[in-house]
Order: sequence, then C-alpha cells, then structure tokens
Amino acid sequence: MLMGLKVLESENENKQIENLRSPTCSYIITRKKRGFGITMDSEDEVNGKRVPFSNRPEWADIKPVPQDDGPNPVVMIDYKHEFVETMDYFRAVYLAGERTPRSLDLTREAISLNPGNYTVWQFRRLILEHLNVDLHDELQFMDQIATKNPKNYQIWHHRRWIAEKIGVGAAQKELEFTRTTFSQDAKNYHAWSHRQWVLLNLGGWEDELSYCDELLNDDICNNSAWNQRFFVVTKSPLLGGLDVVRDSEVMFSIKAILAKPGNESPWRYLRGLYQNNAKSLVDDPRVASVCIEGLLGGSQYVHALNLILDALVHQFRPNNDLKGAIEAVYSSLDLPDLATDSELAVRVCCILEKVDPIRASYWQWRKTTIPSQAL
Repeated sequence: MLMGLKVLESENENKQIENLRSPTCSYIITRKKRGFGITMDSEDEVNGKRVPFSNRPEWADIKPVPQDDGPNPVVMIDYKHEFVETMDYFRAVYLAGERTPRSLDLTREAISLNPGNYTVWQFRRLILEHLNVDLHDELQFMDQIATKNPKNYQIWHHRRWIAEKIGVGAAQKELEFTRTTFSQDAKNYHAWSHRQWVLLNLGGWEDELSYCDELLNDDICNNSAWNQRFFVVTKSPLLGGLDVVRDSEVMFSIKAILAKPGNESPWRYLRGLYQNNAKSLVDDPRVASVCIEGLLGGSQYVHALNLILDALVHQFRPNNDLKGAIEAVYSSLDLPDLATDSELAVRVCCILEKVDPIRASYWQWRKTTIPSQAL
C-alpha cells in the first residue's frame, strides 16, 4: 500500500502505482483533462539550489531514457520535474551498466527522492563493489537516510549487506545504531530483526542480556524486549543454553508477573522457558504459587487462569490452596453452581467467559474441548 495515498479510484490504478512506494513522498490523486494523474511532492529536497543534470558538464555525454508507461497508461503519474530528470538519467546509466563515481552520486540523488526504489539500491551495491568504496563511509550515509526512513525495507537490507561485507568490525556500530533507533521506537521490527542478525552473524553478545534488563526496567510491558530476552537466553553462546539459565529466568519472569499481573508478556515468557514441556511446567511449584498470587491479587487474573487451564488439560493436579483461590474468584462473580469441585477446568472456563468477554466464544469452545481427565 502506498504511504500517504489520499484516494484510489480503482484497482487498476493501484496496480499501476504499487511499485512507486516511498515513505518520504506524499501522493495526491488529481483530475486532469486526459484522465487521472498522481502528483508526487518529495519532502527530501536537495540542499541548496539544484543544478539540473542537463546543465551539468559531466553528464553532457548521457542521453536520458524516459519512463515507458506503455501506449495507453491508466494512471498518469504527475512527477516533479526533478524526479523525472533524475530517473531518466538513472535509467540511462543503469541500462549502460555504467559503474562510475558519477553513477554512484546519481543513485544517492535518486534515493533521496525515493528511498524505497529497490532497483536503485541494487545498482548502488554493484557500483560500490566495482569501485571498492570504503563501506564505513557508506554506513555514515545510511545513518543519515535511515533517520528519516526508519521502517524502509530497502534501507535495512542495504545496511545488512554493508555490515556483512565489513564483518565483525561492524558489530558494535550496528548494535549502537539499533539502540538509537529503539530510543525513538522501541518496537521497530526492522531494527530488532537487524540486531538479531548482527548478534548471530557478527557477535556482540556480551552485554545483550543487560540491555534487555535496561529496556524492561524502563517499560515492563515492552513485548519486543521480552522477545529479545528469550532470543538471548536461547541463542547466546555465552550463557550456556536454556537449561543453565532457566531457574534464574523463571524467577525473573515471576517477579515481573507479580509487579504487573495484567501484562501478558512475562506469562508467555514463563511458558517459553519450558519450551512446550507441559510436564516440567506443571511440576514446578513456583508456577502454582504465582497463579495463586495472581488470583488473589486483584482483578487482573485472565493470564493466570489461562495458564491454569492449560495446565489442567495436561493433567496438572492443583493443591488445595489453588483450588480455594479459583473457588473464591468463581463465587465472587455470581456464577451458577456446578455439581462438584471436580469440574475445575469447567469452572475456570466459566470465569474466563465472564471476565474476558471479548474472547467469550473462545472460552466457550475451550470448555467443549476439555479432556475427561481434566474435569
């Protein structure tokens, strides 16, 4: 979908323009005498007064190649002249396979006008390799352009390509760059994906768990930080694996749960620490204890009940304290009496239907799938 697209007149129009995406451009549908057009105004103007390529002596030998929209274009794109000229010259050098410093400068101008043009980025990589350019300088260029386009796929792909070429020497800079990105948007998927790639391929694990601590201290509900923490404890070559850190991580997640029981992330993290080993989960007495505290601590007990229900399905046998906590919640909600307290899983589903109305149909369905041994 185009960023900033005000109106789409038809599906055909959408198809005509779907490859012209740019987060830094605003597109406005305008009516013209000969059908519809799209006016594109770039927000990334070249600093100072721009000199047209046609007036630059170094480009005098190049014949621009205009865009071919076919004989009967459905949607005419009303580009700014600057964009049209830049892309016409780009097509000329691209088709000629010219990999020179001037072509590299041209790609820079084209990217400034549309940083989502993957063909320009790919050609730039070919030129960088051919000219054997210092890629540390290229990273500085990326720092500048990525600041204005933090969720542009092509920019992050190009950055990964550079880091891969530089090797382990790029690790710390890339980790620091993603930290800067997270200070603006803590849940930027592209930045998290890039950071994980850097750790796996270039290293830099030494302070990563501490960094997760820092993020979670700032915002215990930062699900991206919880995801990164799980990535670290399961992938870091320095921690010894999940079996080594499980005990301390269980305590960490329980502390977070007790601090904010309505926050789903630490509950999910706690489950993940057992890696779908339901028996180990239900056999850990700390799990039952945190569920009891969740039930008795107030009204934010949906996640505790969800965990209890899953445990019961896996033949968990709760102690009397947990049974009493469930019964206390059930009674407080004025729900219908059930035959015996052996129907514990059904009671849990009834509570969830009441306190989690958005997913009431789901909990009703769960009630119908409870195995007989869990009743």
